[in-house]
Amino acid sequence: MSTEELKINIEKALEEIRPFLEADGGNISLVEITNDSVSVQLEGACLGCSVNQLTLKNGVEATIKKYAPQIKRVIEVNGIDF
Repeated sequence: MSTEELKINIEKALEEIRPFLEADGGNISLVEITNDSVSVQLEGACLGCSVNQLTLKNGVEATIKKYAPQIKRVIEVNGIDF
């Protein structure tokens, strides 16, 4: 998979997740893809949510891996490693 195809697949994964985050007043955006890691930015209500790590581990990381199985790690740019 090319770098551009990988980015498109990760954006598709984020589009799948986004409605759930928006329903709670949050959002997510892709920051960077490095080797087998993806960095994302949580926005809005997601920033201070006490359950975001669990939701993101089970939701964001799992969905990204579904679209891009070569990704091994998803990192929130504020330092949260899901």
